[in-house]
Amino acid sequence: MNTVITIGRQFGSAGREIGEMVADYFGIKCYDKELLTRAAQESGFCEEMIQNHDERPTNSFLYNLVMDTYSFGYNASSFVDMPISHKVFLAQFDTIKKIAEEGPCVIVGRCADYALADRKNVVKLFIYADEETKVKRIMERYSLSENKARDMIIKKDKQRQSYYNYYSSKKWGRADSYDLCINSSILGEEGTVKLVAQYIEDFEKENSKNY
Repeated sequence: MNTVITIGRQFGSAGREIGEMVADYFGIKCYDKELLTRAAQESGFCEEMIQNHDERPTNSFLYNLVMDTYSFGYNASSFVDMPISHKVFLAQFDTIKKIAEEGPCVIVGRCADYALADRKNVVKLFIYADEETKVKRIMERYSLSENKARDMIIKKDKQRQSYYNYYSSKKWGRADSYDLCINSSILGEEGTVKLVAQYIEDFEKENSKNY
């Protein structure tokens, strides 16, 4: 196997759990929070700082002004002046590229599909779910009331959407940003994993013909 699988996901859609199960199925690593630990080790940022900025957009006017001034190219002076949230994003970006170089794996969230856009061996998935399923899952996971669970879902998805739309040139959750979008409510977690596994296996066969 040679494929890197990236998973964008709605909050409460079980995207992370599905990612872990797909990784288990293929006997490869799954990176979610582990990616943050590694980005911290490799960049020299403390892990807490990376977690604080994890998949969270910035909405300060000053930040946007600064971002317009700098391109994505590193140069020493622009890096020094860059806001910390952007440095953290670049640290994660670099780590995602290194992880993909090391071999097949599953990477959950963090614009991984965008970071690896130039690679041919990447399958970009997006997992979403029905409102009812998401609310029930979040109520159970965090022992929340229905209203609190709904609020949490809206807030988290807004954060993820803003972060993705800000840093990538694509739109979060829109079908044409991914190779395959799956409603995990329909087949459940295990059924979704089977579908993904079949898709990856067929992708690998097609890819091997092209080499």
